[in-house]
Amino acid sequence: MKETNNKKPLIGPGWLRVLLFVLFFALLTLTVAIVAGLGVALIKKEDIQKGKMPDVAALLKGELLWISTLLALVSSLLSVWLFRKMVDRKSILSLGLRWKNHGSDAASGFLLALVLAGLGSLVMYVTGHLRWTDMDFDPSSLFISLGIMVMVALGEEMVFRGYILSNLLTSFNKWVALSLSALLFTLAHLSNEAYGLIPMVNIFLVGILLGINYTYTRNLWFSICFHIGWNFLQGPLLGFRVSGLAFRSLLQPEFRGDEILTGGAFGLEGSVFNLAITLSGVLLLYWIYEVKYRQAEPWLEA
Repeated sequence: MKETNNKKPLIGPGWLRVLLFVLFFALLTLTVAIVAGLGVALIKKEDIQKGKMPDVAALLKGELLWISTLLALVSSLLSVWLFRKMVDRKSILSLGLRWKNHGSDAASGFLLALVLAGLGSLVMYVTGHLRWTDMDFDPSSLFISLGIMVMVALGEEMVFRGYILSNLLTSFNKWVALSLSALLFTLAHLSNEAYGLIPMVNIFLVGILLGINYTYTRNLWFSICFHIGWNFLQGPLLGFRVSGLAFRSLLQPEFRGDEILTGGAFGLEGSVFNLAITLSGVLLLYWIYEVKYRQAEPWLEA
């Protein structure tokens, strides 16, 4: 039975709810990061006593990445839950978590991610900018990496597509809302290693690609599954860095040539090859959804 909810939001304009949410989320994330840093300091207490100061940032992006990822997920879900329940006065499910009739969206999102990331790698390989020199099969490492990718995807999609994009769509037309959510998604990666112009454009385009399905279906499973497939294939399987983060990988890559082509320290998302392929994916999805939904306006769940 379809859920009904006649409660009006505590704050009327969707853009204002987004602004307040972003401020709250940023503050909570900063607070959690400080707490995580203090926790690492306690873990490395013996090193500190010996005069060896731990590199907290490196640890949270390396051997303790799973902890920082889990804390980020908790911050994301808590922020979304508080604002959705207390400010929007709607259910969490209404953000787009209902599975019924959206299994095909989930599958198409995951498969599209594999195709696009695979094409980017194939182009590099064919042009001589990439080759794999060895294989390192470690099931436990792959399993942990998959868990990290699932947490990253769920947290970021709940924040940027689930809460931010859904509320912006109540204030702006779908293309303005989609662009603003992609811009915020881009800015959220500013602290990533080796972040530059091409990575910024790539992340923006990925933000558009992740949100296109949502503007038509108001469902998150396409973007969640795309996000998981995209990150897991390029990092733990193919050996690229994932938005600047290094993972132990199945295939051991060797890159040749200019970093503008290989992506360098940022990974596949820093390559102009990937930029062209992602843009093609955006245009393909636009065409598919415009044809499919041309006769119908996007619907909003209560």
